[in-house]
Order: sequence, then structure tokens, then C-alpha cells
Amino acid sequence: MISSMKCTASSLTCSAFSNRKIPIARPQLVTLPTINNVEQNTGLSQLCSQKPLYLSSTENLALVKRRRETECQAYEADRSRPLEINIELPGEEAAQRFKIGLYFATWWALNVVFNIYNKKVLNAFPYPWLTSTLSLAAGSLMMLVSWATRVAEVPKVNLDFWKALFPVAVAHTIGHVAATVSMSKVAVSFTHIIKSGEPAFSVLVSRFLLGEAFPMPVYLSLLPIIGGCALAAVTELNFNMIGFMGAMISNLAFVFRNIFSKKGMKGMSVSGMNYYACLSIMSLLILTPFAIAVEGPKVWIAGWQTAVSQIGPNFVWWVAAQSVFYHLYNQVSYMSLDQISPLTFSIGNTMKRISVIVSSILIFHTPVQPINALGAAIAILGTFLYSQAKQ
Repeated sequence: MISSMKCTASSLTCSAFSNRKIPIARPQLVTLPTINNVEQNTGLSQLCSQKPLYLSSTENLALVKRRRETECQAYEADRSRPLEINIELPGEEAAQRFKIGLYFATWWALNVVFNIYNKKVLNAFPYPWLTSTLSLAAGSLMMLVSWATRVAEVPKVNLDFWKALFPVAVAHTIGHVAATVSMSKVAVSFTHIIKSGEPAFSVLVSRFLLGEAFPMPVYLSLLPIIGGCALAAVTELNFNMIGFMGAMISNLAFVFRNIFSKKGMKGMSVSGMNYYACLSIMSLLILTPFAIAVEGPKVWIAGWQTAVSQIGPNFVWWVAAQSVFYHLYNQVSYMSLDQISPLTFSIGNTMKRISVIVSSILIFHTPVQPINALGAAIAILGTFLYSQAKQ
């Protein structure tokens, strides 16, 4: 509660200060004692409140001059917590905006590079389960080295943290593999067009499984998302059902990942970078046995030899690049969540998909029909409208 109080030297509104002269030294920043202790400190007999009193400023508070009127702002503070005053200077605000812009630019650039190298690897080495495993392994190794060398702060986690993280890691693993399977069968642009329909899955799952209600604009924003994805799918020249279903399963898995993360990780104080590192390590442990069972070392060795004989040493660089850039772009995205609001992050994610779709079409010379491009544009527009309506 904030109140404004005007007082004069000769007559103050609070009776406790009447008929008493209080000499004030040179103006300086002070904090008045709490109301409970003020009587014994100042000898005053009466007070009109039971809560601490703070003055935002004592500038011009000179009661020695009896005819000078002074204005001060009084804050009634809650006993349980101190008064928090956040003052952002213009220079600090500009620096924060620059930092967020740098996060976004780095996030988009790393994501574009990952998708390009990932598609190159999958074209020459069509084994998405191993490719997904290598991506998680590279990130896990990078973070373990960073922790061992103290480049990054070691997270302070306990058994409860890992228990809460397990369902998140399961959903993350499924979504990661499904997206990689999709990109091994269809164009990168088509996979990301279908993945732009993730908000529709989020609303449907939250509504029918969790009983969460949304305002009407949120439901209306799903129409262009669903319609745009459907239009892009039926007009895709190189349509593949496995690729389509992989993208759809990835959407559903990532929705559950977000739900599990919100419910299970609430109250866990871990930085975005370390959170994703722990998520990668647990996902790697989950994925490795399944990758061996589904594809297996014999298939990998034969496929690797074929790819190296056709591409040459550059193939090894492609594998290393897609593995490293996968971890880096996800790490930067999780780090950016520490700095921005969910709305800003959602808008940034929409712009990221646009950059990936456009760049992949240009680099891989993906044939696109006008009606297909229209469907993609409608779906992405719906995603943007959803992010606005959700807030």
C-alpha cells in the first residue's frame, strides 16, 4: 500500500509528532526504525500504525525551516519481506536488450546450421537412431568436461531432482528421435512446417487430459495452425507417411515434456544450461539401449563405411558438426529462458522455424509449390497468433 503524505513544520497530520522539534542533519539516505521500536528510540508516546515505515527519500526534509513545506512518500511494508525497489538505468536496459538479441541471433544461427548438417548426415547415413544418440552423447561429453574443468558451475542436484527429471527425459528422448526419423524421410522444411502445429497438441492435451480451460481466442488461433499444416501436407511433393508421423509424434512428445517439466521441476533451482545438460545425460542413458536394439552396430558399421566411401572425410565433420550444434542450439534456447518471458520465447521460436524453413529450401533446392508455401505461411501465422492469444 502506497500513500502520499504532506506535512509542514508547524503541524503534522500524525499526532505523535506534534509540539516536538526534530533537528535534522545534512540530508542523507536513511531508514526509519520500525514502528514497534520507535517509541524507545525517539521517546515518542503515540504512533498510528503497527507496520514498518520506510521513506523513499529524505531529500528536502528540513524541518528546521518552519515555513518550508516538504513532500515525502511513505511505504507501508509487509513484515515478512523487505521493500524491493528495482531501478533500471537506461544503459542497463540497453545492455539487456542487446544481450537478448544476441541470444536470439545465436539460437537461430545454431539451429539453422544444425538442421543443414543433420540433413546432410541423414542423406548419406540413414540411421536416425544412431544420429540422435550421437547428438546427445556430444552434448553430455561437452558438459561433463566443462564441469570437470570448472568452466561451468557444477549443478547442486539431489535424488529428487533426478526422479522429477526422468519423465521429462523420456518425453524429450521420444521427441528427439521422432523428429530425426522425420527428417530422414522428408525435407527439413516439411518437418518444421508440421512441427509448427505443436501449439494445437498443447491445447488439446491440456484441455482433455488436464482439464485446463483456455479463452476463445486461443481456440480460434488453432484453426490456421491445423489448416495450414493440413494444406502443406496434402500438397507436399515428396510426402512420406513415416516422416509425417514422426513430426506429429515429436509434437506430442514435446508437449508432454513441457507439462512434466512444469509440474515436476517446480521449485528446482537449476540454471537453464545445467538443466539441459542433465536432461541430455539422462536422455542418452535412456536412448542408447533402444538405439542398439532397433538398428545395431552391424548396420552402423556397414552404413558408416558406405558413407565415408561416397562422401569422404567430410562425412566425419558433418557428423561431428550436427552433434555439437544440436547441443549448442538447445543449450542457448534454455539459457535464453532465464532472461526472457515465455511470450518472447514463443515468438522467438516461431521466427526460428521461419529461418530454418527458408534456409533449408534455399540450400537443398527443395521444390515448393505456391499452394504448399501458402499452407506453411498460414500455419506459422497461426503459431504467432496462438502465442499472442495465450497471454
